[in-house]
Amino acid sequence: MRVLLSTYGSRGDVQPLVALGLALQSRGVEPLVSAPADAEFVGVLEREGLPMAPAFMPVRQWIAQAKQSGLKLPELATKMVPAQYEAIAAAAEGCDAIVATGLFPSVAAAQSVAEKLGIHFSWAAFCPLMVPSPHHPPMEYPGWPHPPGLTDNLALWAFNAQAKNALFGQAVNTHRAAIDLPPLDNVRDHVFTHRPWLASDPVLSPWRPTDLTDAVQTGAWILSDSRPLPAELEAFLASGEPPVYVGFGSMAMHAAEDPARVAIEAVRAQGRRVILGRGWANLALIDDQEDCFVVGEVNQQALFARVAAVVHHGGAGTTTAAARAGAPQVVVPQVADQPYWARRVTELGIGAAHEGSNPRTGSLLAPLKTALAPETSERAAAIAGTVRHDRAMVAAELLIAAIRGKRR
Repeated sequence: MRVLLSTYGSRGDVQPLVALGLALQSRGVEPLVSAPADAEFVGVLEREGLPMAPAFMPVRQWIAQAKQSGLKLPELATKMVPAQYEAIAAAAEGCDAIVATGLFPSVAAAQSVAEKLGIHFSWAAFCPLMVPSPHHPPMEYPGWPHPPGLTDNLALWAFNAQAKNALFGQAVNTHRAAIDLPPLDNVRDHVFTHRPWLASDPVLSPWRPTDLTDAVQTGAWILSDSRPLPAELEAFLASGEPPVYVGFGSMAMHAAEDPARVAIEAVRAQGRRVILGRGWANLALIDDQEDCFVVGEVNQQALFARVAAVVHHGGAGTTTAAARAGAPQVVVPQVADQPYWARRVTELGIGAAHEGSNPRTGSLLAPLKTALAPETSERAAAIAGTVRHDRAMVAAELLIAAIRGKRR
């Protein structure tokens, strides 16, 4: 049995698929991961011993080219869909199923490959907001803000389907015609299917059943990390009280004015030391004081268990990692599902949300104070014990059953 796990996106899209790949491998299934060939993703796959089939282009290169070109989403989708289709089709040869996540044009390409091959296809989301439901509104797309006065969730999801058709419909249907597949009236529902997987923790992000989809919440797909922390980082941690970690993952933070300085000054105002996660924002030290330390790619599971709080962008993976470690959080949401995770952190009492996406020293003070309060730490520790780490195996079992059912 052979399975292709396809994604195009950031670390938060790639790492869960690696966890699923290892779960499948433990059940005797041969996994292959199709992902952008950025060095950080290649490194994760090599470390875990999983084979990789490169996507059509490294994601950082795609972002740079997209910005330089000035093209809008429909034009970018017209370029991505056929290119990803070719890459995924080559990788999927001999596979029994495809599991896809990441950017919509990439998922659409993966779905078309599965359709052409006649094999099982599953789409996975890492946040409930991605899945149609009367219990929550969809996210807005660039150029398609929700109409003023439209508040009914079902109406908003209908509008979301229109937006998806407008943004991606031509790219998807033009390519489907080129490979002899019928056109789609509703690209979103076809690509996402009626039975999507929700790979998020049910305590952090509860899902309420709905007739709109037959979604299955498997729980979060967490990749276990046993790597030791670097010796220099261990020495810094041991030299004083637990510091505050600040990192924004794959967010470049271009709109923020000197985010490293802002964060360091706000944390210092609380009498705390700082660990900066360099990330795509390239955070760096602002002076030579000994209360700050910079890290690159590191075992967050080990590090987050040793810090007083985590200040981050609100990606699903980072939110889950901090919650699992019992670290209070300050979420500075930037895009997509990140405002949702900021809200959930606040609702659960395990941290605070920064108001807006552009942090300033003054604006970080209040949420940092909340995160560092004893009652927040106690609540974060209590929630940590509820986050399951073995849910990738649930998805692996579901996939194996689906493949066997399709063979009958």
